[in-house]
Formats: sequence, structure tokens, C-alpha cells
Amino acid sequence: MVLLSFLLSKESMESCCIRVLLVLIATWATIHIVHAQDQEGFISLDRGLPTYELSPYKEITNGLWFSSDEKFIQSGNTGRSREIPERYTKQYETLRYFPNGTRNCYNLSVDKGRKYLIKAKFLYGNYDGLHIEPVFDLYLGPNLWATVDLVTMVNGTREEILHVSTSSSLQICLVKTGTTTPVISTLELRPVVSGSYITESGSLKLYDRYYLNKTGSRIR
Repeated sequence: MVLLSFLLSKESMESCCIRVLLVLIATWATIHIVHAQDQEGFISLDRGLPTYELSPYKEITNGLWFSSDEKFIQSGNTGRSREIPERYTKQYETLRYFPNGTRNCYNLSVDKGRKYLIKAKFLYGNYDGLHIEPVFDLYLGPNLWATVDLVTMVNGTREEILHVSTSSSLQICLVKTGTTTPVISTLELRPVVSGSYITESGSLKLYDRYYLNKTGSRIR
């Protein structure tokens, strides 16, 4: 009877171990699938980065993969910033500037009806050695998104907006409004859960963001 009990216990242990092993395998697979898909639908463009120059690359500060913008726009020239604030990352080393034409646009493929966080960053960085910071307009499709004033924001600035796409394509345009040349450093699109930041109509433009913690770190 004791031997029988031992054998039953052993069989139970083996069955339990198999179940645990299957759970661990499933968990491992799930973790790797999630990890592989955690940037699904992301568009992260390093403006002015040549395709031959390590594109795409992983930004070590946030783990995001950035690629060249060459496939998304047919106009503009590429340049390199000569003056970059110390805290800035690799994305600001190169930029695209638009000396020709009044309106130059990026054409991006998106999912119709999906909500996106769209982020654009700008740094003049004295790429041309002229010390002439530009002022220009930024458009989301046909609508004015923001005026980018790098005379006031000499260390660069960013613009963010939450927008629901009304078609499968999206245009983000830099529009010349004076004598200075529009520039852009990075452009990022992130799919957002449809139930967050609900509005009755229109898009939500970032006013400001505050980090209320004592650690000194920021949440991306």
C-alpha cells in the first residue's frame, strides 16, 4: 500500500512537471511574441539619415528602431547638425532641410480610422554654418498643426498630436512662410488604443507634459 501510494505520487509529480513545463514554454513564447510585436505599427524616421549609414538602428535610450526617411519623401536635402545640445540623442545628428518649394510633404501609410500619436522634432543645429534659425509652418494634411519657431526655441523643439486617420495615407508637410528654410530632425508615429484620449471631434495637440516624480527619470 505504501509502495502504491509512492507510485501514484510519482505519477502525479511527473504530470505536474509536464504541466509546469508546458506553461513555461507557453509563457516564454508569449513573452517573445509580445517583445517582437511591441513596435508593430510604429514609424520612426531619422530625418536626413542616409540608408547606407546603419539604417535602421536601435536608439539605446529608449529601445526604439529608427530608419532613414528616404523612402517617404522625394524632396529636400540632407545635412548634419554642427551644434547639438549635450543631452540630445543620435536622432539629432542629421536633418532634412527644404530650400526649394513652398510645401514639402512626407507621405505615410497608416490604418484608416486608427488613432495615432504623431511626434515631430526640430533642431536647426547650425547645419549650414549661417546661424539663421528658421520659422515655418507644420501641416497635418490640409490643416495647420503648428508654427515651428526655432528663433525662439534655439535648442530645438517638438510638436505632438493625437490624430485619427481618415484614410490609409497621411501627409505631414513643412511649409515655408518667409525667407528661412524649414528643417526637421525626426518624425514618429505610434498607434494608440482607441479608448484612450477620447474626444467628441478633431485631434488633440500637446500643450505640455509634466513628470511628477523624484527619480529624475522619464517614462517613454
